[in-house]
Amino acid sequence: MKNVLEWLENSSANYPDKVAFADVDKTITYKELEIESDILASYLINDEKIKEREAIAFYLEKCVDATVGIFATLKTRAFYSFIDLRSPETRQTKVIETLMPRVIFTDDANYSSALSLFDKYENVKIISLETLLQNQRKYRSEGNLEDLIDREKLVKIRHTALSNDPVYVNFTSGSTGTPKGVVVGHASIIDFIEVFIKTFDLNKNDIWANQAPFDFDVSVKDIFASISVGGTVNIIPRSYFSNPTVLMDYLVERKPTVLVWAVSAMCFVSIMNGFGYKVPTSVKKVIFSGEVMPIKQLNVWKKYLPEATYVNVYGPTEITCNCTYHVVDRDYDLKEVIPAGKAFENEHVFLLDDNDKEIREAGEVGEICVSGACLALGYYKDREKTNAAFMPNPANPEFLEMMYRTGDLGRYDENGLLYYVSRKDFQVKHMGQRIELGEIEVAASSKDKVERTCCLYDNNKKKILLFVMGDADKKELLEELREDLPSYMIPNKVIMIDEMPMTKNGKIDRNALKQVAGL
Repeated sequence: MKNVLEWLENSSANYPDKVAFADVDKTITYKELEIESDILASYLINDEKIKEREAIAFYLEKCVDATVGIFATLKTRAFYSFIDLRSPETRQTKVIETLMPRVIFTDDANYSSALSLFDKYENVKIISLETLLQNQRKYRSEGNLEDLIDREKLVKIRHTALSNDPVYVNFTSGSTGTPKGVVVGHASIIDFIEVFIKTFDLNKNDIWANQAPFDFDVSVKDIFASISVGGTVNIIPRSYFSNPTVLMDYLVERKPTVLVWAVSAMCFVSIMNGFGYKVPTSVKKVIFSGEVMPIKQLNVWKKYLPEATYVNVYGPTEITCNCTYHVVDRDYDLKEVIPAGKAFENEHVFLLDDNDKEIREAGEVGEICVSGACLALGYYKDREKTNAAFMPNPANPEFLEMMYRTGDLGRYDENGLLYYVSRKDFQVKHMGQRIELGEIEVAASSKDKVERTCCLYDNNKKKILLFVMGDADKKELLEELREDLPSYMIPNKVIMIDEMPMTKNGKIDRNALKQVAGL
């Protein structure tokens, strides 16, 4: 197998009338998805002159129509890239300037915004995917299907396709302020998804409840794992994650069996007492990632869904979704951290010290590095950043083994399980001691009346700042922390906050907290 489209073709043949994707307003079966993406791909090739390995950008909310656009894009040998509608306009324009796509798909609701932002670029056409698909469906309903599909060109393009053709480019934050576009190809997705579905025993009877936006790689697990087995994906509107009763109503109605969610989404449900309203008892597997899962919040989920399997997965976008996993197999103390676990099959995850020597001893901290077929194809149009992050493994002198430096610190325990420690950026020197800010967060999160925490370091004033969401008393919290932490790790200032700001990827927005603190 060399192309993710084979999954769609197989599921279309085996489950033609089964719902592949559903949003609030619309559903589409596997057969309809196959046909509609053929029609749209033919249009892109013949009318818009899309060429192989070109970008097609999406400036719209995630929906059923967007999935048609994704598979049509892949049938042209192009790749897709979704723009975060809620990101600053300057970032959106930087992404488009990097991609310079021939086509930007939008929807009717966002068409005027797309026009005002991107119409200035030459050779970039802005198209309402919503209107285009409506017109194609209408024309097809009049009996003109064969006029709409250029099978000869689609077959020819497919025969020339390569396993390292890009599937998508997802943009992550760049340290210079310029977003980095991570390029991921067919081979990497196939390698990861096949292991993913085998590891967690996912099958045609599973129903996904998609939480992640399509510009975030967690959505890749929903979209491609489901089509590979003939499952169904329910696309949850982003707005539901600010209204717990609407979200829980939706989950109970749609009866999902699989949740592949960000930790922040799970914390939203538990902190807002969603389970006190309704419990979606259909859920059998909960796979979470993005941040360290607070044990207190996980325990709420386990209380209401005790029969579900809970899995912590870890990995940056650059290694295609995830590289390690750990099935939660026991109850954890509130001061403990769930392991990142062990490597997925066909992935090599290891630690390097400051001298690029591999670490094997338990307890010693090093940078988490990854090699294997999972590696991305680098950063789009940025050879310098690609070479800085993707490089030969210095611990392997025998042959060329490419690896990715994650920028994350980790350690092994006595059983060989990997633990995420922190970002290298979050390891600071304070009062002559090297400390991990994450250790302070875990200790604070274990206390009563504390919902979520985030720790920052003021380099100018040499002070530890602890942000706390909850009803805890600051003085009492500091007194309790003195029982758990050495004096040099006690926060110099506790800042109470009503709600943690979040990034588009569902992680705590540390830059926003820096602004709150005046850093």
